[in-house]
Amino acid sequence: MTTPKEIQPIRVAALYKFARLDGLEALRVPLAAFCCGRGIKGTLLLAHEGINGTVAGSEEAIAALIDHLQAIEGLAGLQVKYSGAAEMPFHRMKVRLKREIVTMGVDDLDPATSAGTYIAPADWNALISDADTLVIDTRNDYEVSIGTFKGAVDPKTASFREFPAWVEQHKGELEGRKVAMFCTGGIRCEKATAYVKSLGFKNVFHLKGGILKYLEEVPAEESLWQGECFVFDERVSVSHGLAEGDAELCRACRHPLTVEDRLSPKYAIGVSCPHCFEARTDEDRARYAERHRQVELAHARGARRHIGT
Repeated sequence: MTTPKEIQPIRVAALYKFARLDGLEALRVPLAAFCCGRGIKGTLLLAHEGINGTVAGSEEAIAALIDHLQAIEGLAGLQVKYSGAAEMPFHRMKVRLKREIVTMGVDDLDPATSAGTYIAPADWNALISDADTLVIDTRNDYEVSIGTFKGAVDPKTASFREFPAWVEQHKGELEGRKVAMFCTGGIRCEKATAYVKSLGFKNVFHLKGGILKYLEEVPAEESLWQGECFVFDERVSVSHGLAEGDAELCRACRHPLTVEDRLSPKYAIGVSCPHCFEARTDEDRARYAERHRQVELAHARGARRHIGT
């Protein structure tokens, strides 16, 4: 559902930076307090390789957080993509320590120094329209299912951990070509380029700012994007101009659903969808139906959105 920017009081910031960070526990607690004290909600991940996360709050609170983060040694030049939301898209604030800020499971990668070449959104169309370019969507299969770039290869990975194995199996297709990769906000494709370059490939590129920056900057009439972009919050998806999209989540399996998915006879709100119907039993669906009934009763009593939904 498109929501005009003038009635979007919540500012959403998707951010990341590959950088060497030390003293993570000493960073975590003050950062959580900083966010909670300003009403910011979402998730920030800290690892020795950098920071990653999406947070939401008032415009003033988010601006203060970005200034605070960029003052931390190594985080100047933070990659940030902004969008809006009509209501708070997160339930709580979490700051977590992780082994990787985006989990690939490959040791000895340093995207801060070995990533591919950034391509600005304004130059992306020319690159991916070149017949010599192999365009790869580095996101997971459920994300790709509701939108991707025209002509992009879908590796059909269930998690980013599977991406290195896919590359190993398809190295012959990368030989002698320009390789252009993209993801939601830029972090996965940046790490993916570092991995592909570690295999000896030279002409490796990635979309700066990811799909979100492309949808923000490239006019719809010039766009090579098809569908909507999945986002990891209660908006579910965004479209051109970063307007909230039409996708919804299946509350049984958490798969994003298009309008066409919701017209399927296998779709029942809160109970099942075409992506999970065959994998669930009648007992499962009865349990989901009762959960959905309880959620609806809570809504009728004026309760806030149920976290389980």
